[in-house]
Amino acid sequence: MTDREASLQAPQSQGTYAGREALVVFHDLLKRFPGMNRPALKGICGALYPGSVTGLVGPDGAGKSTLMRLLVGLLCPDAGSARVVGFDPASQADRIHPLTGYMPQKFGLYEDLSVMENLRLFADLRGLAGAARQKRFAELLRFTALEPFQSRLAGKLSGGMKQKLGLACALLGEPRILLLDEPSAGVDPISRRELWRMVQALLPGGMAVAWSTSYLDEAERCDAVIVLNEGAVIYDGAPADMLRSVQGKSWEISGIAPQRRRALLMGLLKEGQVKDAVLRGSSIRIVTQRKEQGGAQEAVLGTGPAARECAGRWHPAQPRFEDAFIDMLASMQEGGPVDAFALEGAIVEEKPDSGEAVIEAEALSKRFGDFTAVKNSSFQIRRGEIFGLLGPNGAGKSTIFKMMCGLLQPSSGTARVMGLELKRSSAKARMRIGYMAQKFSLYASLSVLQNLRFFSALYGLFGKIRQERIAMAAKLFGLEACLGMNAENLPPGFKQRLALACAVMHQPDVLFLDEPTSGVDPLTRREFWLHINAMVSKGVTVMVTTHFMDEAEYCDRIALIYRGETIAIGTPEALKEQAGGSGGRGLSLEEAFIALVEQSEARHEKNTMHEHEQVKENGP
Repeated sequence: MTDREASLQAPQSQGTYAGREALVVFHDLLKRFPGMNRPALKGICGALYPGSVTGLVGPDGAGKSTLMRLLVGLLCPDAGSARVVGFDPASQADRIHPLTGYMPQKFGLYEDLSVMENLRLFADLRGLAGAARQKRFAELLRFTALEPFQSRLAGKLSGGMKQKLGLACALLGEPRILLLDEPSAGVDPISRRELWRMVQALLPGGMAVAWSTSYLDEAERCDAVIVLNEGAVIYDGAPADMLRSVQGKSWEISGIAPQRRRALLMGLLKEGQVKDAVLRGSSIRIVTQRKEQGGAQEAVLGTGPAARECAGRWHPAQPRFEDAFIDMLASMQEGGPVDAFALEGAIVEEKPDSGEAVIEAEALSKRFGDFTAVKNSSFQIRRGEIFGLLGPNGAGKSTIFKMMCGLLQPSSGTARVMGLELKRSSAKARMRIGYMAQKFSLYASLSVLQNLRFFSALYGLFGKIRQERIAMAAKLFGLEACLGMNAENLPPGFKQRLALACAVMHQPDVLFLDEPTSGVDPLTRREFWLHINAMVSKGVTVMVTTHFMDEAEYCDRIALIYRGETIAIGTPEALKEQAGGSGGRGLSLEEAFIALVEQSEARHEKNTMHEHEQVKENGP
């Protein structure tokens, strides 16, 4: 055993793992893939301990999934070593598989099999049989609350239920180590919270958990985090210790007029002293390049136009893991969001505002047989507004979204875009629309350039203007270096860039974004929203669905959908107040989301009980 391996198995200096020996130790792991100009992993070291959750955090392509695959023996390292409960994954994978549960990033179950059929298949692969098998099935169905859905096809489950089924299959055989690769990607806040509670319930039994995540609030809950960037470990330790790097650098600017939020955000990002800035309702949260010393805020915050406009409204903010993560990665990257800022919005011309609603839904309903997916949904969206649809998986928001895009015909009610009724003028309306699907919907076997050419022609662009728009999109979205690469081989963040580029080359009036950043890292999400904010400043109207509550803060208004109905609609701040009454200002948007859904569920249960009592009294 090397000195490094011995130190990893020894009690930590901070006492977090005192008296516990690591179940997983990896030392100097190196992994290369053909065609890559750098290693996927650059000689990394680390450990996983029993009774704890270790978060794996980093941008797309940082090496998180590669590390997990090495630890379960799906890949072999080019150099270095790993030990999983004393076994070598490269040469003793058969000894490791009974001791590990692995949940891959993409849904790895069989969608045409039922919940129970998936469990049986994975139990067979685990060699689990007899009474122990039936007992384990019962335990896992109860643990994941999937008992009522045993006969439902996996492909028909909501996003959160799919992840619960994936977790159940990973836990067959009672593993000692659980490796979860982005388990909460694409699921709503309520399902994320349930998944987290389930995993925490496993820890007292001594299980070691590695949880790869794009949600930085989840990383903050972990016992330890390993931050990866370009295949190297840049931090390994407790999340709280990482916050020390941004003490005195985190700020909040409050009391901003709604119509000035985006302009001030973009202005602050141009200030040389500001490293990161995000919207938080009526406030802007920023991280500065330097720490405040001696109360001289101007030296830290700058004296540019945006800083002067916000004078007197700055106050220190409690650092969060997100601040430290962005600060650390931004310091390691050349340029950053500001370097691309001069190009932001260049592809979209100014859109005149007639004062009329751009998107309208009037008593919109959709029924599938005897099931009502959407019931009497009505709203109007103005020019240059970002309107968000939020709701738990299966609530009906995607159905509303598809009806507003013209992809699904309503059972009743009316959907209009730019004054055009989609049922009667769908082709004409679609030429005014840019659409980005939830799943990567471009042509994987075509190159980046071929996709840009195809979609520009689809939207009626030809000749010189087509060439100019393609060149501008490639430059604006950073695609110039990968124009010849097949779309399927792009990293997730670049796939999203390409999808957005294809959706806006024809300069649409309206942009529909269905979970546009699901599965991409926080840096890519920030870059993505810079593009959106810039287009909105030109008068583009945006309708978006998302499960990231930090993204929802960018919305001017939000409609919260549950059980096919709109249970709340308003600004992010208004929803927080509605959820918490007079104390609502202290709630996060995620807490408000959960509270409003729970309140609606309580009303539904009360009404159902009242209806049952009425039936008992008066008869059916």
